[in-house]
Amino acid sequence: RASPQAPQPPPSALPAAPPRRAPAAAGRMSAVDALVQAAFVTAFLPGLPGRAELPAAISQRASGATASLSMRSGAGGAPRRVKPVQFSARILKSILGLGVLWSGAGLRLDTSNPASHLPLFMSDANAAVVPPKRDGRKRVLFLLSDTGGGHKASAKAIQMALDELYPGQFLCEICDIYTDYGKGPFTTMVPFYQWAAKNPWAWRLVYFSGQNPVGEKFNNCLTNAVNHNGWKAYIESFAPDIVVSVHPLCQEVPLRILKNMGGGARKIPFVTVVTDLGGAHNLWFNKDVDKCCVPSTEIESIALRRGLRPDQIKKHGLPVRSGFWDAASKKKNGSKNVKAKLGLKDVRTVLVAGGGDGVGGLQGVAVAVGDNLGKLEGPTQMVVICGKNEKVAKALRNRKWKGDVNVVVNGFVSNMDEWMIASDCLVTKAGPGTIAEAAIVGLPTMLSGFLPGQEAGNVPYVIDAGFGDFSKEPKKIGETVAKWMSTDGALTEMSRKATEVGRTHARATKEIAIEIASMLK
Repeated sequence: RASPQAPQPPPSALPAAPPRRAPAAAGRMSAVDALVQAAFVTAFLPGLPGRAELPAAISQRASGATASLSMRSGAGGAPRRVKPVQFSARILKSILGLGVLWSGAGLRLDTSNPASHLPLFMSDANAAVVPPKRDGRKRVLFLLSDTGGGHKASAKAIQMALDELYPGQFLCEICDIYTDYGKGPFTTMVPFYQWAAKNPWAWRLVYFSGQNPVGEKFNNCLTNAVNHNGWKAYIESFAPDIVVSVHPLCQEVPLRILKNMGGGARKIPFVTVVTDLGGAHNLWFNKDVDKCCVPSTEIESIALRRGLRPDQIKKHGLPVRSGFWDAASKKKNGSKNVKAKLGLKDVRTVLVAGGGDGVGGLQGVAVAVGDNLGKLEGPTQMVVICGKNEKVAKALRNRKWKGDVNVVVNGFVSNMDEWMIASDCLVTKAGPGTIAEAAIVGLPTMLSGFLPGQEAGNVPYVIDAGFGDFSKEPKKIGETVAKWMSTDGALTEMSRKATEVGRTHARATKEIAIEIASMLK
């Protein structure tokens, strides 16, 4: 393939693949599968502290499975709190329903249920899909679990870069392989992540249990034993020309599947794109990959310690959303016009963000920052991005703010690049994508928290580079930000240092896209 030409404006959307969710055949699941899965969700999950949140989401899925298998439409209403006894009863009702259907023509998939084509307890045979027609485009399969917004955002960004640099040459599919093609408890990865993110002790337990050789081996063997057949049916059907993993739990088993598909020798190229910044889990790094794209020197060192060869590792920076590819130049041209577009006042502005789920003690941090800004001389402004946390958004909108501070509260936004360009500093938890995007815009960053494990390394990444600080205490966060905003030259110097870091991340997405394309020449 010829070297890439100058970037062209991307089309509104990639050509959509034909629907491929229809089952090829009815299947049956073994009694052992049913007992193992039922034992897990009824015995383990309801016993977790804070169980009201997690089983509520899972019981909704179980309820949806029962409706689907009974050929009734709908996947259940909004999640609601359930007691362990009620949850167990629903699981038992699902099993009884399965038994009735089992005595007939086998389990059949109800495709009228859009929530998932594989309801709870569905068999591997129903993972078969109708493949898209070959049209000359190379097929790129992105694998992930949608735990946090960064993994899918990275995959979408690389997809857009491929389409912009090589128009019409690639058919990309982004697959949450755990939710869509997993089995039993593995289909609950996303709600479990959301629950664990609010309970750091649980996250720490899960994260570090997989960091030792025994835990790593156990995780890989269990994931393979439960999901191998369903995942293999899907991957074979899509028939990718290359597989790209953007999640730490999407290396080992897909590599085994590709090896099996090649008759013992993998023939399909495999690329890992690490989406963590200052630290990363061991499961990101598999010596059998063709390329491992890393965003920083810190991650490169971990990859080398894990046994990857230097020629396997490519350091490009972190893939970011397309709005940030040229955000630095927009910021350089000034933020006045962007503020006007967003309906903001043209005054000193602090952006407080809690991620897509609005976590990280967002309300307390926002109150502390707003109160301290209100004490400063002259007008100031605070924008709070609450994500999906409607409760916090409502509380902040109803609050009476003191002093000359204008407070703007938003829910989930899709134009984060514009909000960052309009701001003078950022307060956020230590998510890798947000830090990289802030650096591109040259935004001084105050970190308010981090998940134990991979996000811990993001704190020194920011502090050592000189463009931010860290505290878990809302009071200290508010005081620090107010000091930055009132000190001449403080923000300017931190912004300069952030910009130096951000240059690498601004060009990373297209560099990774070129890396992927070069492997298919």
